[in-house]
Formats: sequence, C-alpha cells, structure tokens
Amino acid sequence: MDRFSFLNAVHPAYIAELYDKYLQFPDTIEPSWRAFFQGFDFGIENGSLEALGIKSGSIVPEGVLKEFQVIKLIDAYRNRGHLFTKTNPVRERRKYTPSLALGNFGLGEEDLDLQFEAGSIIGLGKTTLRDIVNHLEAIYCDSIGIEYMYIRNPNEIQWIQDWLNVNDNHPKFSAEEKKHLLKKLNEAISFESFLHSKYVGQKRFSIEGVDSVIPGLDTLIEKGSEKGIEHFVVGMAHRGRLNVLANIFGKSPEAIFSEFDSKEYDEEELFDGDVKYHMGWTSFRSTDKGKKVRMDLAPNPSHLETVNAVVEGIARAKLDNQWDGDEKKILPILIHGDAAIAGQGVVYEVVQMAQLDGYRTGGTIHIVANNQVGFTTNYLDARSSTYCTDVGKVTLSPVLHVNADDVEAVCHAFSFALDFRMKFGRDVFLDILGYRKYGHNEGDEPRFTQPKLYKAIAKHKNPRDIYAQRLAKEGIIDGQFVSQLEDTYKLDLEENLEASRKKDKTVITEILADDWKSYKLGNLQDILTKTDTKFSLETLDKLAEGITKLPENKTFIKKIQRIVDDRKQRYFETNELDWAMGELLSYATLMEEGFNVRISGQDVERGTFSHRHAIIKTEDDSEEINLHNNLGLEGKMYIYNSLLSEYGVVGFDYGYAMAAPKTLTIWEAQFGDFSNGAQIMLDQYISAAESKWKVQNGLVMLLPHGYEGQGSEHSSARMERYLQLCSRHNMVLADVTTPANFFHLLRRHMKWNFRKPLIVFTPKSLLRHPKVVSTKEELAQGEFQEVIDDTSVDKKKVTSLVFCTGKFYYDLVERREENGRDDVAFVRLEQLFPLALDKIEAIIKSYPNATDYVWAQEEPRNMGAWGYLLMNFNLVKLRVASRNVYSSPAAGSSTRSKARHKKVIDSVFETP
Repeated sequence: MDRFSFLNAVHPAYIAELYDKYLQFPDTIEPSWRAFFQGFDFGIENGSLEALGIKSGSIVPEGVLKEFQVIKLIDAYRNRGHLFTKTNPVRERRKYTPSLALGNFGLGEEDLDLQFEAGSIIGLGKTTLRDIVNHLEAIYCDSIGIEYMYIRNPNEIQWIQDWLNVNDNHPKFSAEEKKHLLKKLNEAISFESFLHSKYVGQKRFSIEGVDSVIPGLDTLIEKGSEKGIEHFVVGMAHRGRLNVLANIFGKSPEAIFSEFDSKEYDEEELFDGDVKYHMGWTSFRSTDKGKKVRMDLAPNPSHLETVNAVVEGIARAKLDNQWDGDEKKILPILIHGDAAIAGQGVVYEVVQMAQLDGYRTGGTIHIVANNQVGFTTNYLDARSSTYCTDVGKVTLSPVLHVNADDVEAVCHAFSFALDFRMKFGRDVFLDILGYRKYGHNEGDEPRFTQPKLYKAIAKHKNPRDIYAQRLAKEGIIDGQFVSQLEDTYKLDLEENLEASRKKDKTVITEILADDWKSYKLGNLQDILTKTDTKFSLETLDKLAEGITKLPENKTFIKKIQRIVDDRKQRYFETNELDWAMGELLSYATLMEEGFNVRISGQDVERGTFSHRHAIIKTEDDSEEINLHNNLGLEGKMYIYNSLLSEYGVVGFDYGYAMAAPKTLTIWEAQFGDFSNGAQIMLDQYISAAESKWKVQNGLVMLLPHGYEGQGSEHSSARMERYLQLCSRHNMVLADVTTPANFFHLLRRHMKWNFRKPLIVFTPKSLLRHPKVVSTKEELAQGEFQEVIDDTSVDKKKVTSLVFCTGKFYYDLVERREENGRDDVAFVRLEQLFPLALDKIEAIIKSYPNATDYVWAQEEPRNMGAWGYLLMNFNLVKLRVASRNVYSSPAAGSSTRSKARHKKVIDSVFETP
C-alpha cells in the first residue's frame, strides 16, 4: 500500500488540517509528517513523486492532490491576499505576480463546484471551491488587506484567523450604528469645509481624503472604554490634528477659531506660544455609554514622528505611577503620515522599544493617515518597501491596509486593532489608504508635482457622500438626512465663531494640567533662590547601611562584594564619600521623602564607568537585586539599560517626565556627545516646550564630560550647544565637582515647586579621583552651591583669579601645588545657567589685589562655555585660556591631547 493509498484511508479533514498547519508552522508537526509534506511539495513542484516512494507510473488520487492544492490556495490568500485588494480609492493598484488565479494552483473553473474538506480549516466545513474562494476574497481582498502570516506565535495566528472568519471579515453594524458613523463623517468633513470658507488660504493641514479616521478613532475610544481603558494618549503630526481636537477630544471650536484669528494668549507671563496645529490638549470625555475617559494629545513640533517617543513615555509614566502597571487601563495611539512613518528613523527606535521591560506600554495602535504623497513626493520616491507600514513587521505586528472611502471597513479594522492589542498586549498597524484633497497645506498647488493624481481627486466624491448613498440604498436614511446633519453641525460652528470674535484673547489649556496642579511656572529668581536640601543625618545613616550591605543568602562575584564593602567603609569609617555614594544616597533620600526615581540609558544599571552598580546580579543565576528597592521606602527606583538609541530613549524619558513631576527622571548618555543623536528632542522639546506650549518638564540629562585623551567622540558633551539654547529661565545647566554638590543638585531639582530640564556634565576620571570626596555631614547639612570659592588661599596674595568648571579644576589645582603658587585662586562655576551673578560678584570683590581675571577651559576656544560667557559675563574683563580653535572637539592621539592640555594649563599660570 503506497502513501497515497494510506492517505485515502485517513480522514481527509484531518490531512487538510495537518497540511495547513505544516504550511504555517512546519516545526510544530510530527517529524515524519513534516518530511512527507516536504517531499510532496518537492514532488509537485518538480513533476515527480518518486521522492515519496511512489513508483514511476503510479497515479496520484486526483481528490487527494486537489485537496492539497486548495490548501495551498488558502495559504496563498493568507500570505499574499493583501496585494490584490480594493484598498486604493483613487489609483490603480500595482500589479503583483504570481496572482491568485486558480490556474496557478493546479485548479480550474471545472473545480469550482466540487466539494473539498479543506473548507474546514477556514471554518466552512466541507464545501465547494466556489464558496472557499468567495470566502477568501471577502476576507483578504476586499476593502481590508491584512498582513500577519509572518507572526511566529501560533496562538496569535489562530486568533487572527478566527477573528477574520466571522462574517467574512465584514462588520455587521446596526442601523443606528451606521447613522452614528455617518454623523462622525459629516463632522469631519463639515469642520474642514467650514474652515476652508472662513479662513481662506490659511494653513490647517486638513484631514480631507482620510476623513474616516475620525469615526475610526471614535469607534476605538467607545469600544476601548467598554473594555476597561480609562486613559488614551494620542500623538500625531499636523494632518487632521484640528479635526481630531474638535471632533474626538471635544476642544471647543470657539478656542480653535480664536487661534485662527491670531488672538493674544491670556497669560500672566510672557508666553511665545506656537502655531495652532502643534498644540497639545487634555480633555475628559463621557462616552456614549456613560464611561468617563481621559484623553491627552501630546504637543508636537514639525519634526513629525518625534512625538511617538514622547507619547510612549507619557503612557509608561501613567502605568507606573497611576495604574500600578495595568496595561489594560491605558492605550497609546500614534497617528502617522505615510511618508513620515516610512522615512523617519525614530519610528524604528520606538517600535523596537515596544516589548522591552523599561519601555513597554502594553501595545500601541499605530494609525497611518495615508495620503499617498509626502510634501510633494510620490510614494514611489518615498520608500523602498512595498508598504509604508513595513516597519511594523520588525516586531511581528499585524498590519491592516484599509480603503479610506469604506468607513465601515475602517471602523472594523479599528475594532480588530483594539481586540488584538487587548488580547496580546502588542502593537497593531492600521494603514488607512486615502488621498490628500489639497496640497501639503491649503495654499499649496499640488498639481505642480502630481497632475494625474489630482485630476482623479478632483472628480472623487468624499467618503460621507459615498456612505450616505450606500445607506440610502439600504433604506436606512432618506434624502434629507445628510443635509440636516450638515446644517445642525455648521450652525453650531457659526455660533462658536461668533463667540470667539467677541473676545480679544484666547486661553491655552495646558497638556496634562491636572498632574501639575501643585506646581507653578518657575522664573529666573525661583531658580536662584536658596532651596533647603538638608536631610536628617540619622536617617541618612540608616539609608547608607541599607545600600552598603548585600543579602547574606546570595552569592556575588568577589569584585562586587569589594565595591559594596568599600562603600560601607567610606561611609562608616573614613567618611570620604565618592561620587557613587553621593549619587546613590541622593536617590535614597528622595525615595524616603516619597519621590520615585527612574533612570534609563545605555548600561546605566552598572554605569558606563562601573561606578553606579544600582543593579547587582548574583553570581549563580544572574538574579537582579536593587538595594534601593529593598529599603522599604515609599518611593521606588526604576532603572533600565536602554536599547542603543538616543533620540527615541530621550524622547521617551522626556514624555515620562512630562507626566510624572514627582519622579526624578534621568537619562544618562554613555558619553556626553552621544546626545547628538537626540538633537531634535533638545531643540524642539527640552529647550523650548515651556515657551511654546506651557509644558513643564523635569528631565535630567547626565552627560559624561572631560578631556582625558580618549579622542574626539569621548571627551566633550558639547556644552556650547546646550548653553546656546539657554534663555531666560528655560532650563538649568550644571558642571559640578563634588559628590555633595551633586547630591544637593538632584535634591534641589525635586524640592522645587516647579520643574525645569536639568543638564549635568558629569565626570569620568573624577568618579574615582582621591580628592573628589565629600563627608556625610556635607550631604546632610549642606546645600547646593552655584559657585564654589577657593578656600585654600590667602585672598590678599591672589593676583590672578581664575574661573573654571568641572574636572579641569582638579588639573589646575594639581599644577598649582606642583609649582607652589599662592597667587592664583580658582573659582568653580558649578551652575553654568543661570549664572549666579550676585554670588560671583561678591567673590570677585573678596579678592582685593586681583588684576588678572581668567576663564580657563580644556575645550577648544570655539567650544565649551567661553562663547556663552562672552555674551553673559561682564562683571570683569576675562582673559581666556583654552585650546586653539578646532573643528574636532579633541585630538585622536593621546600624546597630542596631553600636549594641548599642558599648553592650556601653562597659559593659565602665565603672567599676562
């Protein structure tokens, strides 16, 4: 009896199911069956079945062969059906080969009415090939195309297939639900047409062409609230933003119209503001079924996808601090443009964060408002991938491509995304394929670059009218229904417009405002006012004991044991606390006072220079132990090694700090100039957000800085760039030189009743420098010193007063000691911005015989703080001692670097 005779003896439905499983997950089936199916496929492809042990001339039972071919057809629809959909409303789809024609699977028209057991694997039971094809066409090739067969989890694959099989992947909305969808479509379209008529030629970046995103979002929020979601965090760029604010977030049209009319902001203090389609918003919405949900729209600059990371950070902060890690309570939603999601690298960085412990948020729903064009660029010039959403496959996320003209299909796809995300806690991508009615903005002429496309768009009906015509045919609405909807909505807009023009000012609502009720916007005087950062020495002793003792029932490598023992000795015996002890104790004291601490970055758990060791691993099983979290304090420490990203991670941590003012949120660069990779976050958010959007943020950036002969990329944190971004009271820059001052700097940062970004140029060699130590009394009883005077000299003898900052101070002191000089004093500027000019002036006056005033820096003259001081320091005329002007921050040769360093120090001690 040959193999095919055996197959005839086995129930065909079982064989069909087994072969289907083999095609999807070959490694999950029994090895002998897998070998048989591999041989079968090989034989069919090569016209010979001898590989299966079937003698030449044997006849393969036609029924068995066709069953296998039908299963291959089903598999092809699952894998490639998305290429043959009706998803493009204004263009012909590109042609792909091979097609899904029956002939490509050894089947023909004559087989359509034959019955096949293969129907059972798609939920139809034994049925005709015609029914199987109709079912597959409806699921995979209508208004929704879905990509999912690359997913490696069989449970997810099965869940998706079961979901799609219901109603042939078509929604079954009631008449009332259909009327509601039409109402939301009308709101989307009428809002844009109203703005177009009242504010002719003004930029608004309308949603027209992908209008169905509005009812889709409405569906997502309504159904999401029923599943227990209480908080939605949304990020999007300009396209459709005003429409989303009005029709999803409930921002009053009156407020929007005031922004169009360029009213002054009703502010107590000077506030620069931003264009209307960049602003954020927070609202509280009551759903149709009476659920209360919170909705945040993050502010977003013109760097389109930057907001992705910020939204994820906001969501994670809420998860940690409000929802106790329950990912089903909050949902991040990111709305992308097609050109941006394909072209912006931060998208990939954020996608790679999705399942990492330090960054996961339980799955994000990504929505692409696909206009099929960038500013003016055709999609063929905008990407190499087939789809703009192909980045979603990195994390094996399902991707749905949907015709934007089919509002029911769009809302059905949103329902799928919600269900999948809530079930599996993973990302989903929705590619809503439409068009852009106007140019990049409403004053642009799109026919310059897209004449053919815009000829088609000009003749194309909007999705509301398409859907209204469909509902009229179904007998659900009459001919007056749409006009009544439109008249009612536009009347409301007219009333809001009239109200807005009766006011001479508009009011901005702060994003996440309720989280910041006890905080004010800090000014320059607030930053420079003394803040009490003292801490009980008795309690400090207890905290120190807790972080200098390893669990006795665990085994650790000897080097770790020595490090912890050294910390204990430093605190309890020699009273010489190094940088790590000052830092770790600052975290512990803040946690004792109820603050949380979050630190992320590359290798932050142990620290790039192995100084921190906040996470200690056991030797035998690599169990992670956080001594701070074993202290029984009110606050928690969250510390995570990040992926190798700066842009995405800084954006994430910035978003976290935006939503968690009571958490000390720190991003540490591996080396200071690695922050170059996050420059967009620095320019658009960190330095300017308070001025543009009235958004406070307390993100701390730790940037290792110091010239120690490690080359151009491991020396300078490029402080000149940060100083150039400083203005009025937008952030704080520090370059501290003692563990105690670092301790008090971080404590002051959290003790303020306002928040500012804090940039700290942190040391490398000073982490273990014998002179960089502080006493526990300096921690407990001290305060942050913006300026540190030289207490080791007789001020009357000093003729040369040298100002410096950071690690360079210790190099200068060493030379002074070598030369036995007592006529030179060194004053450390620990806070570079804002400068404590009153304190600096008082110090200058305390040196009665000083005639030579020097600014000394180890950076080249065109870098470091010198240019900033030229603009902001006029108390005395400074002589500069620095490296020459260079294009590279430092020499690659350690020998050359040492020579340049020596030359700078020599110039400090020269008589002018």
